[in-house]
Parts: sequence; structure tokens; C-alpha cells
Amino acid sequence: MILCVQFDNILYLQALSVGSDSNGSGIVALLEIARLFSLLYSNPKTRGRYNLLFGLTSGGPYNYNGTHKWLRSLDQRLRESIDYAVCLNSIGAWDDKLWIHVSKPPENANIKQIFEGFSSVAEELGFEVNLKHKKINMSNPRVAWEHEQFSRLRVTAATLSELSVASELLESAGGLSDSRPFVNEIAIIRSIKLVAESIARHIYGHQGKNVQIFADESSLAVNPSYVHAWLDILSRTPRVAPFLLKNDPLVMALKKDLADHTDEVNVQHEVLDGMFTFYDSTKAKLNVYQVASVTFDLLLLLVLGSYLIVLFSFLVITTKGLDDLINLFRRPPSRKIKTA
Repeated sequence: MILCVQFDNILYLQALSVGSDSNGSGIVALLEIARLFSLLYSNPKTRGRYNLLFGLTSGGPYNYNGTHKWLRSLDQRLRESIDYAVCLNSIGAWDDKLWIHVSKPPENANIKQIFEGFSSVAEELGFEVNLKHKKINMSNPRVAWEHEQFSRLRVTAATLSELSVASELLESAGGLSDSRPFVNEIAIIRSIKLVAESIARHIYGHQGKNVQIFADESSLAVNPSYVHAWLDILSRTPRVAPFLLKNDPLVMALKKDLADHTDEVNVQHEVLDGMFTFYDSTKAKLNVYQVASVTFDLLLLLVLGSYLIVLFSFLVITTKGLDDLINLFRRPPSRKIKTA
């Protein structure tokens, strides 16, 4: 069973590509779910019959290129042993509804099982989960959701998201408004409970039963402080795939955290396919100069004009007298021409 999240982001201002919701919320959820299952699996009596694989992939805004290459690198027998995969995308800014996107028809037994499991848990948590089916066009290499890369290799998969429709390529991969103040931690925590509880009930065969494995106030409860801390870090850290090296501080931090909660962690560095051209500058200095407004210029002109008029009047009065000044503004008398 796989839980997969694309962790990078893209924005025209690359140093601001933090994407707190897209897809910082998904990263936080994956890390917390890994922590919860490490606690659950640490006890031999509660260790499940499934092995869990957590995947953080890059290249999400670039047609999920990292997910594509990672899946291709897996052994075919391993891919065939995957029960299903769940991908998380933008789950930190919703109110009362989430969407499960799938490629296989809703009538498919595996899809039906996934949807019913998630719907049952969502109902207990007090919100709604809807299913949306979109068939894959195999002749088109462009994919709308991350799970479609799994489906192309005949692996049952679904994407959980607050978005009902996938964005176009590079259209909405985290804008300037996708920052920390716009992300709801409660929404992320509810999403974590939904995914963790649904997967756990599937592992232990408790589908349809009101059995809370990750109950609040228990040792297996979601840790809000952990969620808050990671969300703060991700909301301050740009994540642009072409500029993330294998030993990048963020990559190493994610690796260390997963190493604390899983048996094995591997970092695979791949070069994105040449569909885009990237430049090596993530920061640039912009100088902005503020100049006086037009209103200021008009006011200055009025003051100078008034000053010159007063000065001229003063000089005329002191040299020729007031009458001469008044005569300057009088209309000259008309001259009558006498004809013989």
C-alpha cells in the first residue's frame, strides 16, 4: 500500500514558491501519517499485515514527472503487489467537502472499496467525501492528477483533494496567495484522520465498523504541534524541483524525519524531462524608486506662479506706483478714426 505526495512547487517568483496548501498540506499529512503508523506498527501485537510505502516525489507541476520515473524504477513484482495507492493534493483549505479522484470506473470493486471506506470515516468525522471519475487518455502523455501515473501502470490509485477539477499544467501550482495565513490547520488534521483511519481499517479488516484506531486523547492521536511545526517550515521554504539537490537542507530534513518513523529511506535523484527550460537564478534584486506625483508637480507650479505674480506686483508698485500696476490690467481705450 502506498501513500504518495508531490512535494515541490513552482511560481514565476521562484524564491516565493512555498505553496503552503499546494502541496505543503499534503507533505505534512504524509509525515504525520507515517509517524502514526510507526507507533501502531512498533507493537508486534498491532503490526498490520500490509507493508506501507511513503513516497515524496518531485516534478508535480511538471506532469508529475518524478512520480512517473519513480514508478518506472520499481520492480514489476513490487508494482503488482501494491493493493492500492492514495495521493494527497491540496488538503489544507476546505470546509466540509473533499473529493476522491479516480481513473477506473466507480463500479470497479477496488475503487468501490476505497470510496466506501473513506466515506464511512468521513461521515463519522462530520464531513462529506465525493467520488469523481476521469478516464485516462492513453494517447496523451499529459496527466491531470498524480494517481493517473499509477493507473497508467495498472496500479489501483486515487487522489484525495479539496479541488473538484484539476488545474491546467502550471496554472495553479501555488500562487502568492498560497501562503501560511490561508491554510487551515484544522482541515489538515481532519484530512490526516480521514486517511489514517481509512487505511488502518482496511489493513485490519474493520471497514464499515465504528472503531477509532487513531482516537483523540489516545497515544495514537494526531499531534497538532507536529503538524503546526512542519507547516511553518514548509511555508518558509521554496520547493522548486530543478534547484533541489540531493543534499538540499529540506530534502535532508524530510529524509531524517521519515527515517525516524520508517524502516528504510532512499533518496533518488532524477533529472526532469526536457519539456521546460530552467535558469539557475532563484532570487533577483528589484529596485523600486518612488517619484513625486503629478499632484505635487501641479501644486509646486501653482506656488511658483503665485510667488512670481506677487513679486512682479511688488516691484511695479515700489518703482512706478499702484496706478501703473492697475493700468496694466485695464483695457486700453478704443481709438476713433475720423474720416474726411
